[in-house]
This record gives sequence, C-alpha cells and structure tokens, in this order.
Amino acid sequence: MMSTMSNRIDGTAASSSVTGPISTPAEAWAALRDGNQRFVRDEMAHPSQGAGRRQELAVAQNPFAVIFGCSDSRVAAEIIFDQGLGDTFVVRTAGHVLDTTVIGSIEYGIGVLDSRLVVVLAHDSCGAVAAAAHTLATGEQATGFVRAVVDRVIPSIVNVTSRGEDVRDENMLRREHVRHTVDQLYGYSAAIRAAVDDGYVAIVGVEYTLADGRATLLEVKGDVGEKPVAA
Repeated sequence: MMSTMSNRIDGTAASSSVTGPISTPAEAWAALRDGNQRFVRDEMAHPSQGAGRRQELAVAQNPFAVIFGCSDSRVAAEIIFDQGLGDTFVVRTAGHVLDTTVIGSIEYGIGVLDSRLVVVLAHDSCGAVAAAAHTLATGEQATGFVRAVVDRVIPSIVNVTSRGEDVRDENMLRREHVRHTVDQLYGYSAAIRAAVDDGYVAIVGVEYTLADGRATLLEVKGDVGEKPVAA
C-alpha cells in the first residue's frame, strides 16, 4: 500500500467472502458485478451471514469496496450486489450528496480498511434529483434541512442546463449527477485522487434500475477492466 495511505489497522488483505482475497480495483468491480448478476437472476449466494463470519469480523474488517449510495430503502447495497457481512463499507446519504464527513468516511475506507474500489451508486426514480429539477424549474425551495440535500444536487442539474439540454429528462439528470459526484470525489480529496492516480483504487459511477435490479457502469476513474456504457 502506498505510503500516503498507510494507516491500516491490521495486515490482512481486502477480501470478498465469495471470491477470496482482492488486490486490484478490477477484481473488486468483478466481485460486485458478478454479485449483481446473481441478484438479477434471483440466484443469490447470501454469503457470510452466519455466526462464524460474525465472530471473525469481531476482530477486524477488511471490506474490498466502499459503496457510496443513496439512502433510498429500495437500494440496499449489500443486497443488490449479493455481498455478506464485512465485504463492503457502505456510506449513504439522500441523493448520494457529498459533504466533508462523507469524503472522510470514504478516505477511511480506502486508507485504513484497504478497500480497492469506490462505487457511487445511483438509481432511477430518485426523489432528490427530482426535487432539484423542480426547484430549478419553479423556484420553489424545499423546506427544513431537506433543502441542504437538494442544494447539493442542483450543481449537477446546472451542468445539464448550461449545455442547453432538457432538464425534464430524468435519465439524463440522474446520470449527470452520478458523473458529477465521481468528479467531485476525485477533485476534492487529495488522498482519493492520489490512490486513483497510483492505480491502487478506482472510482466508478453505477446506476441501479429498480424494476429489473441491474447495476450499470456509467463512469470510471482508474482501471476496472471494463468500459462504461455510452452516455
């Protein structure tokens, strides 16, 4: 592990309870992709959820991926990627909006826990994206602290309007927000950027479809052995 990120609490390599030790971002993405394919086929392995695994994890955790996703109840990361206890380090906010505590949590995942992949996980029918589009279209502001969430999505929507594109296109807005979030993570955090540039970590933007359960690769910073789908 690079010296700038060497804060590990133990010497155990990151691993998946299904595939075993994971040493590259490409291996980490393959483990998640394969797990999602099992989920889509309704052939889940439901790995590492028993008493033995719980006892093992009481000593230390070595998740192979950090998943930063929306808080939506329909998008439980461990379930849709068919992973077990200790496999993924999950951070969630409404609309997968970033703040310093989120970035710090992700830095912890790769710097201390040795995770090799950061996933930004979005989904269709996202209320935060819809609320941001509504605010821009009507000028009506969300109330209470919900406004803090909406305000952090709006810059992604502005990227679309600045290109003269239709803000009523939910798919376009959602995908722009994923890509913008990936760019923010890479741009705001020197530690994350260094890990990506050194090939130690990759960041991917992924879109989950509620009806069919598929997780589609939209954006990649680094090398995960797979190209994202076309915009």
